[in-house]
Amino acid sequence: MRADAKKNYDHLLVVASAVVAEQGADASLRDVARRAGVGLGTLYRHFPTREALLEALLRAGFDELAARAAELETSSSPEEALVSWLRDCVACAHEYRGVVALMVAAIEDTESALHASCVTMRAAATRLLARAQAAGMARTDIDGTDLFALIGALTWLGDQPSLAPRADHLFGVVASAILTDQARRSCAPRPQS
Repeated sequence: MRADAKKNYDHLLVVASAVVAEQGADASLRDVARRAGVGLGTLYRHFPTREALLEALLRAGFDELAARAAELETSSSPEEALVSWLRDCVACAHEYRGVVALMVAAIEDTESALHASCVTMRAAATRLLARAQAAGMARTDIDGTDLFALIGALTWLGDQPSLAPRADHLFGVVASAILTDQARRSCAPRPQS
């Protein structure tokens, strides 16, 4: 990629990130181009579809989540790693309101620009869940697909203005339902002395 094209690409991503954070996944591509100070044709040369733009925005966050999962696998207990990663994942997905529907659709659509990123994220969730299950810290009747669905549900809750104030509480309820009794005890806050 030529230097000027790379500069436009990077600038478009910065601007698109702000616009999508404000307007959600259905953000106006015209607004992105206008705020970036480029023509719509320039935007479409770099990102031929809205999905391609969202994939580029989400890929960095999803790559960070995959790296974070690998780090947590070696640095935290199985139950703490799973809950911490779930919280990070919900926060990442919540950053762009409305992206959950695209993520859910993309996981099944191999032609989707978001497919590879979503598969990578589901694989990271599956590894952390399997590790917690093997240690007896997570329910064994759920799998990575269930966990991916719960991430979507928790993100959706945070996107709803009337439910957003309850999102942290409901995250705790869902995390508690995933963990076994033993894990809930080990993740419980320690009494202050």
